[in-house]
Amino acid sequence: MDGGTDASAGRQAEPVERRAEPAEGRPEGGRRRRRRRVLTAVLLLLLLPVLCLLTAETALRLNYTGSLRPGTTSRHQDALWLGHAWVDGRKTDADVTALAHRLKDTGIRDLYVHAGPLEHDGTLPESDHPEAGRLISALHRAAPGVRVQAWLGDKLATESPDGLHLERAATRAAVVRSTRQILAAGFQGVHFDLEPLHSGDRDYLTLLDDLRRVIHARHALLSVAAHQIDPLPAFHSLWGATTNHPKWWSQAYFGQVARRVDQIAVMSYDTMQPLQSLYGGYVAQQTSLALEVTPETTDLLMGLPFYHENRFGHRARAETVPAGVRGVRLGLSRTDADRVRFGVALYVDFAATDADWRAYEEKWVR
Repeated sequence: MDGGTDASAGRQAEPVERRAEPAEGRPEGGRRRRRRRVLTAVLLLLLLPVLCLLTAETALRLNYTGSLRPGTTSRHQDALWLGHAWVDGRKTDADVTALAHRLKDTGIRDLYVHAGPLEHDGTLPESDHPEAGRLISALHRAAPGVRVQAWLGDKLATESPDGLHLERAATRAAVVRSTRQILAAGFQGVHFDLEPLHSGDRDYLTLLDDLRRVIHARHALLSVAAHQIDPLPAFHSLWGATTNHPKWWSQAYFGQVARRVDQIAVMSYDTMQPLQSLYGGYVAQQTSLALEVTPETTDLLMGLPFYHENRFGHRARAETVPAGVRGVRLGLSRTDADRVRFGVALYVDFAATDADWRAYEEKWVR
């Protein structure tokens, strides 16, 4: 073996200086960047509904501000919903006298007396309202200027198979027969409350056309309780897609219903508003929306909450009579202050307090 040495073999290899590769250039850096983008997108998606809600609530609060036009008070065309006790024998002549005294010097012209409910096939058992004739006669004596209407309702099979099927011609025909039957008892009109009724329901419009002919032939009134109107365009579609309960009607559909009836009463309560100012602003908006599409020949009534439950959709401390009345007057002031066929409808007699009645009389009747 050669005794010489290879110079390169005797030296230690010099360390190679390497610069760190930027994190962005490594695979894990790209993954972190993608995660940040995903998190940002998720946060934006979460924040968007909150921002929309805050914007809408701010608009409602602003809608509650402003001045009230003189004369935007009762036209003496208001209504009151009465419970079933008035037709099943629980109420006496003394109760009728007390009710007539309560109604004196108010703006109430119509009483919606619960005489149902309808059966799911559209029929109406006479056993549900055995004292109807006696009540009507007693009310005509005690409060001769008040009209007494039969309040009929039922759950619709729109969100479950259990309920009244308006799409069935036989069911609609049975509702018409039930209407003839209840008018024969002496009522001056029939007030229908069918829920949940989805916006655009053509079968309901067909039923109203049929009912109108029958009711007008007897010189009586056709009245309905109506869902609230979309607070935002097509809001019922969005809400229905996420909850299977659209709740609201489009403004156009509200107008289609209003043109077919003599009276339409907006159920402007159960609004999910947490504060009086927001509830009042909501009612102001609903009043304006309804006024815009209700013909002058139809009585438009805005519902006021004469009850005090606390549950989803209704907070008693927010949905108050004073806030509701101010909202009604603001909407009337801005949209059609001189509207004649207009009033409020009070829901419901058996849950009302003296404070509710005072607020209605002082803020609206005056």
